[in-house]
Amino acid sequence: MPLPFAHWVHDLSPFIIRFGENFGLRWYGLAYVLGFLAAGWMLLRYHRAGRSALPPGQVADCIFALVLGVLIGGRLGYFLLYDFDLLAHRPFVVLRVWEGGMAYHGGLIGATVALWWFARSHRLPFLHLGDVLATTVPAGLLLGRIANFINGELWGRISTVPWAVIFPKSVSPGTPVALIPPRHPSQLYEAALEGALLLLCLQWRFWKSDAIRTPGRLSGEFLIGYAAMRIVGEVFREPDEGVSLILGLSRGTFYSLFLVLAGAALILRGYRQRTPDDPTPASG
Repeated sequence: MPLPFAHWVHDLSPFIIRFGENFGLRWYGLAYVLGFLAAGWMLLRYHRAGRSALPPGQVADCIFALVLGVLIGGRLGYFLLYDFDLLAHRPFVVLRVWEGGMAYHGGLIGATVALWWFARSHRLPFLHLGDVLATTVPAGLLLGRIANFINGELWGRISTVPWAVIFPKSVSPGTPVALIPPRHPSQLYEAALEGALLLLCLQWRFWKSDAIRTPGRLSGEFLIGYAAMRIVGEVFREPDEGVSLILGLSRGTFYSLFLVLAGAALILRGYRQRTPDDPTPASG
């Protein structure tokens, strides 16, 4: 019997392999793993091309430090930036990682702290490391947003465009499918903007320009580029339930404004410390 609507009903499972009701291998976890592996591969390629000061033998240690920074920062950031009341009343909820809850802005702060510690410990130039790593981040964002879509979370605003998707999780359990409004698949928009488009732009800047000779410039361009893409994506994304707006802006948009400021500061600082010839500053 044909359905009384034309929009696709999201029915994808968040699990690759499921061992119990809430336990198994998830697409979201795989996205993280593949994102970090892609970053490691690119870092090795950069060094072979003579454009990175990070030795191949230290790539794994650097990635491990970043994994810890992203996971701790992303988890804490979610509650501090989006659900502080829950954290204040139930502080141990931060340990219930299987329930989800990661914030990109928090993960970025955590990764920055981890990178600073790694650079200091190994006597490597912090801004240079930030530049080469910034060019790898969109690959993880691309995979992460696709995983968000598979999970049926972070859906978009109600829409009737032909490619809109019906997300059963967007309404109360038991609601008839015919009564669920279709929404923008904003996760895929963000995957295309924050992931694919930003990755192509930064790779072009890294390989086809002299931006690497200006420490901090690529990091700044990444922050501004991500913020711009995130703000565009927020136009189509449904604000998180129960999360209030700030100055009339969604929290994703509001926090991204600070990334623009930080990016501009890095670019200006980079120009003042421009390296004239060698694209890979010596360590120390």
